[in-house]
Amino acid sequence: MALLEIRDVTSGYGELQILWGTAMELQQGRLTTLVGSNGAGKTTLLRTVMGQLRPWQGQIFFDSRDISRLTPFAKAEMGLIMVPEGRQLFTDMTVLENLEMGATPKRARASKDTNIERVFSLFPRLKERIHQKAGTMSGGEQQMLAVARGIMSEPVVLMVDEMSLGLAPVLALDLFQAMRRLRREGYTILLVEQNVRMALKVSDYAYVLAKGKVDLHGPSAEVENNEDVRRAYLGI
Repeated sequence: MALLEIRDVTSGYGELQILWGTAMELQQGRLTTLVGSNGAGKTTLLRTVMGQLRPWQGQIFFDSRDISRLTPFAKAEMGLIMVPEGRQLFTDMTVLENLEMGATPKRARASKDTNIERVFSLFPRLKERIHQKAGTMSGGEQQMLAVARGIMSEPVVLMVDEMSLGLAPVLALDLFQAMRRLRREGYTILLVEQNVRMALKVSDYAYVLAKGKVDLHGPSAEVENNEDVRRAYLGI
């Protein structure tokens, strides 16, 4: 049974409909990627799943429970955690203080120290900058901190939006390798990403979103070899 299930969800902003009956499933312990062009509805889908937007129609199930109408706070307490596009760090706070803020959910407090060691192992740069203010760090380091803060929340499902956007290739590669390591450690991850090539390389399963609907889905290797995907996203 899927850990997270999105059933025929429609959603949008005001009177502007973005999602048109979107359906997806996330299996436990699997890294699933959601790819698509700008404006396809990827971020809208994450915001709807997280509760920042209410679905107009359809249902969202988390661990067999209908969470369609729950608040973002309630979903975070259950272990549904989102790393938003643009990072949204506390820029005047240090690396350590940002990480401690990630451990706010009740379910995460007891494992705070263990998770701090986990994220420092995953991102050694953060340990080197533990007392540095987040706003003075590079974009790549800030993205590492944003992902690390999500891990501090003890996620059951970790959703990461546009992780590599605007980053230098070497830093983006570090983050993709971190996603691969988290997958090996058993994390359930939904990665929304414009770098289609890298996203397909690190993930187990992939969905292609086009005009607010799932256009294609399957094991990542199969999606990568699809002729339409190769032409549209991989330049082949």
